[in-house]
Amino acid sequence: MKRQFQFAILFGFILTIISCGTSKSMRHQPQLAGYNNAVPIVKKHSSTFFSSGSNYLLKNKQNLWELYVEGDPLERGLIMGSLTDSLLKKQDRVFFSKINDLVPSKFRQRVLRNFLKWYNRKVYLNVPNEYQAEIYGISRYSSHEFDYLASPFLRSLYLHAAHDIGHAVQDLALVGCSSFAAWGEKSKDGSLIIGRNLDFYAGDEFAKDKMVAFINPKEGYPFMMVTWAGMIGAISGMNSEGLTVTINSGKSKIPLIAKTPVSILTREILQYAATIDEAIAIAKSRKVFVSESIMIGSARDKKAVLIEVSPNGLGVYDVPNNNQLLCSNHFQSAALKNNNRNQKQIKNSHSKYRFERMVELFDENKKINPEKAVEILRNKDGLNNLALGYGNEKALNQLLAHHGIVFKPEQRLVWVSSNPYQMGEFVCYDLNKIFKNRHSKDFIVSLEQENLNIPKDPFLETKEYKNYELYRIEDRKIDSFLKKKQDLPTNFAENYQSLNPDYWVVYYKVGLSFYQKKEYKLAQEQFEKALTKEITTLPKKEEIEKYLKKIKRKLQ
Repeated sequence: MKRQFQFAILFGFILTIISCGTSKSMRHQPQLAGYNNAVPIVKKHSSTFFSSGSNYLLKNKQNLWELYVEGDPLERGLIMGSLTDSLLKKQDRVFFSKINDLVPSKFRQRVLRNFLKWYNRKVYLNVPNEYQAEIYGISRYSSHEFDYLASPFLRSLYLHAAHDIGHAVQDLALVGCSSFAAWGEKSKDGSLIIGRNLDFYAGDEFAKDKMVAFINPKEGYPFMMVTWAGMIGAISGMNSEGLTVTINSGKSKIPLIAKTPVSILTREILQYAATIDEAIAIAKSRKVFVSESIMIGSARDKKAVLIEVSPNGLGVYDVPNNNQLLCSNHFQSAALKNNNRNQKQIKNSHSKYRFERMVELFDENKKINPEKAVEILRNKDGLNNLALGYGNEKALNQLLAHHGIVFKPEQRLVWVSSNPYQMGEFVCYDLNKIFKNRHSKDFIVSLEQENLNIPKDPFLETKEYKNYELYRIEDRKIDSFLKKKQDLPTNFAENYQSLNPDYWVVYYKVGLSFYQKKEYKLAQEQFEKALTKEITTLPKKEEIEKYLKKIKRKLQ
């Protein structure tokens, strides 16, 4: 599933930027009149600290990049682009280096380009001009190495639909993000607390440069969000009014035309909503082209709800008689829960399993505080504390998350994880101090509240963690062996399986290798071992069972 998700995201992104839209969209430029177009002057203090006036980018000791930016849309974009210049070009290379691997055929690229010219022809009409201007400013600092695909502005614009395009075109049950909220009697101090894992994986290089952005716009509310260079859409964030947004993918049908990227919708909510009702009104005003659950937490409302959006409608899931809200990757609102695709998602994916695991952990932890929230996000076991094997998508902690995050909206506190995955130190930020008490002449240092940080996961010091990282290396090797139909080296299988013995995948892939070589008895043994483990999805379990039926016929 990790590989499928990576493929969907990168494939969708590559196809999108190759297409560039119709000739009209190719010529499109945002309206920039009235915005500050001054070229920022950047002062380089060190290789990890850059400033431009009161704006700056620095890397803290936990290796999180902290970005502070203020101004109008174009001004913000130009400052972001100038401060993150080297990171922006690196992200371009990370994405575009995959093109030859994923779409090696020049003929296929041409075919797909023509299709997506039509498919993406309306994206620019569904992104507010404010955000187009911000994206345009950033794109002025994009690499020209890839201009043969599209102009920097269009590449940057369509990057924000990468998740949506990959989601829609591949129609996958995406890697599972998990989120939860607690308040009232379920919270240790009675106030709202929210946690989530963003299980997004686009390669180790991509994950190295997480960015915590603090944006002080001329219009709307100041806000923070976790992002990466070039990305202005909101994946996880909180504004100065204590309104939070996080997103979880759902099962989606393939639409006939691209519309508003979900991350742009959530960015608009983050910047302009202070209450749940205001967030719902913004969501109703936009047309999306994939299905998504948006968890909205509100300090003013002192609770959280789910806004569930899809190409064909919108539902709101509220729990008025409860003090907790859980979300994985299926819909729960009356408007969408009985949708056939949603029911298929519940049956075939790992979404329901992770949801039930959150229920278990919430039952075990009667009062949730930030430390308990982080502990839940880092949990690697299955139902009834079953050992799933490390990296299993049925776990809340799949050992691939781009980030974990915890919010205390009423106190305006947020904790952001650091590498590796979401198991490094959770770094605390206080939005009251960052926005309300900030002055342009303040001495520039990390914005973290170090005394409130949550320590790294002790798991990082264990042999099991070291073995997991070795397993990841060996797993890439066996994928290569299988692709090339090569024999496994002597003792490879034994070592590979010993590194992650509870994970069904290590037996499945060795079984595939034996099957390719027509060593059916050995393949049978491996597939049967795989079935004794907790297999991620029903389709995968059925696939293994089909292999065993084929082997039985061949051995007769």
